Amino acid sequence: MDKQQLLKEYKKPEDKICLSQILDKIEFSKTKEKIEYTDFLDMYQVSLVENFLRKMKFENYQLYGGYEEAERRILIVYPEKYDEKMLEKNYSKIVKIVRVLLPEEEKGKYSHRNYLGGIVKLGLKREKVGDIIVCEEGADIITVENFSDILKQQLPSLTRFENSKISIQEIQNLQKREVRMEVMKIIVPSLRLDNFVSDLARTSRSKAVQIIDQERVFVNGQNETKASKQLKLNDIITIRGKGRFVIKEFAGTTRSGRTVVVIEKYI
Repeated sequence: MDKQQLLKEYKKPEDKICLSQILDKIEFSKTKEKIEYTDFLDMYQVSLVENFLRKMKFENYQLYGGYEEAERRILIVYPEKYDEKMLEKNYSKIVKIVRVLLPEEEKGKYSHRNYLGGIVKLGLKREKVGDIIVCEEGADIITVENFSDILKQQLPSLTRFENSKISIQEIQNLQKREVRMEVMKIIVPSLRLDNFVSDLARTSRSKAVQIIDQERVFVNGQNETKASKQLKLNDIITIRGKGRFVIKEFAGTTRSGRTVVVIEKYI
């Protein structure tokens, strides 16, 4: 495997480091004939890695985040002798849940930001934590297996969680994510991506282009840096820091020829 040749088209140092580590995992998996896996990758890294492996025509991998719609995922590389069932049996050895059950008087008090903020405040590594599933009673925090004990021990040192019941659970016991949607309408001059980002992020068109250039926008899970990309019905747009949106309906045009779009926002 010529690592330098495979990485030559990638200019950003952080991309090269990420992909170089992926190549190492692939090499180790082949050499040792066993499963290798990374820490959690964010949406940009997932898109980067997926496209890279597709170019390599490498197929012995799985991107796993604990549930189907997960944004943060671990790359699992496995030997050719493994099939899907064998791989699934290993999920519980790779990923765990740290479950926070709030006391009665604090139920419904905390949002995703409160849980993530607490983890950051403790100085713990973000890449060890996947998605955080929040509900009225508390939250399920998805973590890599070897980090679950540390998180369980550290969380009670935060005032907000000192009276909470914190336990480690198997990934199979992950609570179902309650999907709540807010319906909204926007009016765009055309179906270009930058028009949608401008309206959904409530910013100017030029600022929307900057957000796209900063690689903060994803369409159907893939990082998109082309401002002129044409969007279509049922496309899912994710803007980091702003939310996730689904194009549900093109509801006609205005007198000036602009398109009325019905959007559902995940809340």
